[in-house]
Amino acid sequence: MPKRYPYGLPEHQVKHGVEVRVDQLRIDEKAQRSLNEKRAIGIANNLVREALGTIVVSERENGERYIVDGFHRWHVCKLRDIPTMVAEVHYGLNQQEEAILFLIKNRESSKPSPLDEYKIGLTAGLPLFVDTESALLRRNLSMGSTGVNQVGAVAGVLRITDLYGPETLERTLAVAEGAWGRTKETWDGMLLGGLGMFLGKHGDDVNDKNLAERVGKKPAFRWRADITTLASAGGTQHSGTGSRISTCYQRIVAEWDKGRPQKNRIAA
Repeated sequence: MPKRYPYGLPEHQVKHGVEVRVDQLRIDEKAQRSLNEKRAIGIANNLVREALGTIVVSERENGERYIVDGFHRWHVCKLRDIPTMVAEVHYGLNQQEEAILFLIKNRESSKPSPLDEYKIGLTAGLPLFVDTESALLRRNLSMGSTGVNQVGAVAGVLRITDLYGPETLERTLAVAEGAWGRTKETWDGMLLGGLGMFLGKHGDDVNDKNLAERVGKKPAFRWRADITTLASAGGTQHSGTGSRISTCYQRIVAEWDKGRPQKNRIAA
């Protein structure tokens, strides 16, 4: 299935091999990953200066230079009193475009944490992240460490938006809360993924209140335990997140179809 939310940048000037002063570079925390001080110190203690490589810098219209990629190497240079670095400099980008460039540069390697990527995606104004945030806010939820009012399953929630749209994500959150209340277990990524897949495929044929009542007959922690066991064939084989979500979806279909005439059942 093609991506609904591609990343893109305007045409702009880029120069390679530019020597930049470490003390003149800035950090925009909204368009950058979080600093791992322990990692930076480890790099500094074992630094091979010739292997520092090239960092990515954005020079804004006002002449200020912001690090896009290479935050930890820049911090290492500060720790080791190294005055200059070599950079790939992009000219004329704004904060949003810097955030997009960060995500593009880190798409294949040295990926930021899902929560950092989410935060930066919001700063970039990318529709995938903005639409997801809007759906969460309409349910009085936020993205963060999983808790009563926070959803920690960043990748799983984004996947629902990407595949089925923000309306389906909002329905998924509402059905989950209707079934299991507002608890930490309610926002489990596997359960949300299964519900999202079910609503994404069959949303036009189901009543959300009825769905919540049916799946809510069993508490969230029991759903999770049963699905984990089923997905791993009783513990005899490994299973990834995709397998567990698919298993959850199949179990929700079975729960929905239970007691219904054959003609009114959903074909999984």
